[in-house]
Amino acid sequence: MDFIVEKMKVEDWGGVRSIYREGIATGNATFETDVPEWQEWDRRHLGDCRFVARREGQVVGWGALSPVSSRCVYAGVAEVSIYVAASARGEGIGKTLLRTLIEESERKGIWTLQAGVFPENEASIALHKACGFREVGYREKIGQMNGHWRDVILLERRSEVVGTY
Repeated sequence: MDFIVEKMKVEDWGGVRSIYREGIATGNATFETDVPEWQEWDRRHLGDCRFVARREGQVVGWGALSPVSSRCVYAGVAEVSIYVAASARGEGIGKTLLRTLIEESERKGIWTLQAGVFPENEASIALHKACGFREVGYREKIGQMNGHWRDVILLERRSEVVGTY
């Protein structure tokens, strides 16, 4: 493994933004059409569940969690975002980031992680399943992108250590 995973810092935003933009350009990573400004991105993501993968000082991947709702009953449920630079895919970076997010989320009391993935993003689906996620739903034509309806596969991972009684 020639990369390290560490907590994301504000100074990492340039690399995170670049990789996010790369993901958006594929058309199969997100419904987003442009990268938000730092303040908006920061507001949408949990402050203590953000990580970057770094190789030779450069950000080559990132992962973060977002709350799914402001209602207190969902305080232990978060949505996963994982992005890896095209030049670094297939090297285990995504899996390491996702496993790191899982461990940190459990330390923070999160009992369920979820992800919405376009069916065409087979690598992301395989990554999530390899890390203990299971398919729990299929949202047909849930949103439009460039004038075309898109489906989303819902994946979920329930913690075995948080929220179990």
